[in-house]
Amino acid sequence: MAVELNAHEARVLGVLIEKAMTTPDVYPLSLNAATTGCNQKSNRDPEVDFSEAEVTVAMTGLQMKHLAGGVTPAGSRVHKWRHNAKEVLGLDDREVAVLAELLLRGAQTAGELRTRAKRMRDIPSLEVLDEVVRSLTEKRYVRAVPPAPGSRAGRFAQTLAASRHLDGTTDEHAPTLGGGARDHEEGPAPTPLGERVATLEAEVALLRKQLEALAGALGETLVDPTPKPRRLGLD
Repeated sequence: MAVELNAHEARVLGVLIEKAMTTPDVYPLSLNAATTGCNQKSNRDPEVDFSEAEVTVAMTGLQMKHLAGGVTPAGSRVHKWRHNAKEVLGLDDREVAVLAELLLRGAQTAGELRTRAKRMRDIPSLEVLDEVVRSLTEKRYVRAVPPAPGSRAGRFAQTLAASRHLDGTTDEHAPTLGGGARDHEEGPAPTPLGERVATLEAEVALLRKQLEALAGALGETLVDPTPKPRRLGLD
């Protein structure tokens, strides 16, 4: 299935998957725990400083895409969150671990992926890692990208969130939409600034929809920030 995530949703989904596998005793995650996981300094690129409000909006977006859901465990008053990536995307444990690593740290070589993802699920050899990556590639959740500057080792990147980097840039040659490259349209190629503006406008529009959904769930109405023209007339 085609999935498109913004940068906040990508980080939150990666955290939910990671914590489900590495700290199952505290999973599902509370909002506070999810926020802490997004902002931790280890195993993250780029480092971020999300607020709980930003994580709430990202969770709502993932919920609308059926990739996350909220639960309230018996005997607890704290609402918690869990991911549905395995079921919705049709992945096994190793595949979802590798995908989470790419969501959390961006494009990586096969060796880097195996070393980092095996903290979540055992990946005994590079041959096994190759099988996992091949499967993810066939499902169009991962694609090969050129080596990093100064290196000759090929890398792999996830395709769910082309705008994973919060400065508006994208992984090299990553498709614009998750699940496959966007069809080329006629006309001049956009400039780097134009690409960044288009990316930011799309994310603002998506965040607006998510805020409206969140406000509706809370019984609130968002104030329209667009100034309304004044009507002139004679009394």
